[in-house]
Amino acid sequence: MQKQIYLDYNATSPIRADVIQKMVEVMEQGGNPSSVHASGRRARNIVEDARRQVAALAGSKPQEIIFTSGGTEANNMVVHGFADRRLIISAGEHDSMRAAEGATDVNLLPSGLVDLAHLKELLERDARPALVSIMLANNETGVIQPIVDIAEIVHDAGGVLHTDAIQAFGKVSFNFKELGADLMTLSSHKIGGPQGVGALILREGLVMKPLQKGGGQELGRRGGTENVAGIAGFGLAAEQARAELDQYLRLATLRDQMEGEILQNSDGVIFGQDATRLPNTACIQMPGVPSELQVMNFDLAGIAVSAGSACSSGKVKASHVLTAMGHDEETASQSLRVSMGRETTEKDIDTFVQAWKKLYERKGLKK
Repeated sequence: MQKQIYLDYNATSPIRADVIQKMVEVMEQGGNPSSVHASGRRARNIVEDARRQVAALAGSKPQEIIFTSGGTEANNMVVHGFADRRLIISAGEHDSMRAAEGATDVNLLPSGLVDLAHLKELLERDARPALVSIMLANNETGVIQPIVDIAEIVHDAGGVLHTDAIQAFGKVSFNFKELGADLMTLSSHKIGGPQGVGALILREGLVMKPLQKGGGQELGRRGGTENVAGIAGFGLAAEQARAELDQYLRLATLRDQMEGEILQNSDGVIFGQDATRLPNTACIQMPGVPSELQVMNFDLAGIAVSAGSACSSGKVKASHVLTAMGHDEETASQSLRVSMGRETTEKDIDTFVQAWKKLYERKGLKK
């Protein structure tokens, strides 16, 4: 059977072989990190080693890292932990933030960037202290937000800033402290680690009400016995991703070549191309062809892509990110996300482009 060409790294990255081996070794050792005997101390050391590895990639202090079951839990921790503040989010946030009740949206510009003037207006309009959540990089378009500038605006207004950095983590270099955010969400499976483990970075000195109470784990910030094997895998994946950061630059070249060929052969739109984007991400319109049909056809051709953010329903709907950027429902419902990763080759992209042209021409839409 022909090997599938995997171009959906923003949904999940294939787990690294070294990570699997590490996790098996940890599971075989066993031990509860809260126990004081040798087995417990060994498990505790594994968790703390991983904490240092994740902090090194994120540019934070190890003690600022709170391990969680994933990005969704971390985002919910933020909302719950600052429930006494009014919530302001960008119109392009992940559904785990959009699900929060009473949130106010900050507009996106056609470029996909946050409208900073609108953010200032929202902060000035209401004197109540705010929690602001803006993604570092969008999971659908790859657009990177100016978090340093946003942090200055939020802090000048007395607010707290959270950034969901799940898609940027391991793809571009950044430093939590230098960005100026107060909280940051990370996820393991986007960088070749296991699913079901992530982290929330809580700036040292900032107090947050815990979402999950229990035995006082994670310095009392997140109760429950730690997922030691998952955390160990997360740590190793972070260490390896840190060593590979420069390799992601080559993906920008592949992406630009791909987009150039597609634009030469269609009237499609490249969403977010006027802003700085993640080097691995392209969001493309195929005019006249619904996203769901595109995904199905590429799958039959042995190519894994997606219509945007992965969701449990398995259904494809018009992207709220693209409509927030000003595109109509029809255009947004014809979008496709291509996200590359460490194993993507030039041949993979050539094969994708040929399949894209074939589908476009088959629908009688050749430029």
